[in-house]
Amino acid sequence: MSHIATPRVLIVPGYGNSGARHWQTLWEQARPDAVRVELGNWDRPRRAGWVVRLDAAISASPVPVILVAHSLGCIAAAWWVAEHGQDYGWPIAGALLVAPPDCEREEGGSFDTFRGLPNVFLPFPSIVVASRNDPYAEFSWASFLARSWGSFLVDAGDCGHINADSGIGDWPFGARLFDRLIFAAKGRERPHAEPHRRYAAL
Repeated sequence: MSHIATPRVLIVPGYGNSGARHWQTLWEQARPDAVRVELGNWDRPRRAGWVVRLDAAISASPVPVILVAHSLGCIAAAWWVAEHGQDYGWPIAGALLVAPPDCEREEGGSFDTFRGLPNVFLPFPSIVVASRNDPYAEFSWASFLARSWGSFLVDAGDCGHINADSGIGDWPFGARLFDRLIFAAKGRERPHAEPHRRYAAL
């Protein structure tokens, strides 16, 4: 199998989708290799539907993908790993996971179907970026998720929910982190000799 030169970038928004001023949208517009995952039901998210649509987008790519997820999109990615699993580096070659919310904090809310997050180790390089004053999660929660997922944790300081309201524009700091993942993902081969292994809750 020949080496894959460049992975595909899948933009995975969170609750409410990402608007015109959101850094995800700006990255999508600036990158020819980026595709937004249409998860549907943006204002009434359901875990099952989001994971199915995310799986369809991942499966449709002929090359490895890098996920650029924000907020609830991060949790959907973790659920994808729990339900589908993968060998290391294929089909997901890396993930930038920005401002994951604490779905366990409030019962009966918009994130209810995402509660009960499984204990999964992400079988690809991943970076969790968290803010010190995120209204949807304490920094300690993001730190816990990063440890659980085997991700590198990056402290973004006081950036709110790291979205359009944070006033970060196209977020150059995040772009530099993303460049690291692109570098790590280039040149991966699709494994065929190894049997499939599921990464599920222990």
